[in-house]
Amino acid sequence: MASKTDMGTADSDGRRARSRSSRRRIVAAMVELIEGGDLMPSAARVAEEAGVGLRTVFRHFDDMDTLYAELSATIAARVMPVATAPYDGADWRADVRELARRRARVFETMLPFRLAANLKRYQSAFLMAEYGRVVTIERELVLRLLPDAVKADRIRVEALIAALSFQTWRALRHDQGLTAEDAGAVTAHMVAALLAASPETP
Repeated sequence: MASKTDMGTADSDGRRARSRSSRRRIVAAMVELIEGGDLMPSAARVAEEAGVGLRTVFRHFDDMDTLYAELSATIAARVMPVATAPYDGADWRADVRELARRRARVFETMLPFRLAANLKRYQSAFLMAEYGRVVTIERELVLRLLPDAVKADRIRVEALIAALSFQTWRALRHDQGLTAEDAGAVTAHMVAALLAASPETP
């Protein structure tokens, strides 16, 4: 016969397992709603999609910023392995062209979530800070590929960073209504033009 201690431990383990399951369902619901076009899902809508009570949502996430933080971590787990994988191009130009191809994949994955965050970031300290952090990462991932002789041309570097930015991708896809394939081709064209005008390096 199980002791009271063993039964208490089993109950506690069961509660933790249910809690983890509920938390995963809530985050998954948020992902599905945003991917489905609901860029500003309410806590009530998230609870409905997850099949949990509204109180359960707030028990796991004190406020929507906490939920957005979990969502951000979920999306980062999808895209960072692509964004930060090593490069093996013949030279820095080849690596930058590869970065442009990766950005098309990464930005397309992130598009609905970044659009959703943009709608909320002026009301959310977390989302505003996250926006700044992601922009800095995007910038650094470009700069680390450029030789010093290229980085010396500040205007050309800024043009390259702008061409490879999420804001440019958003404008191509969202404002100009291009397909992902066409947006990728436009980005590649801009990058190729900037690379062709860059100084020769050893």
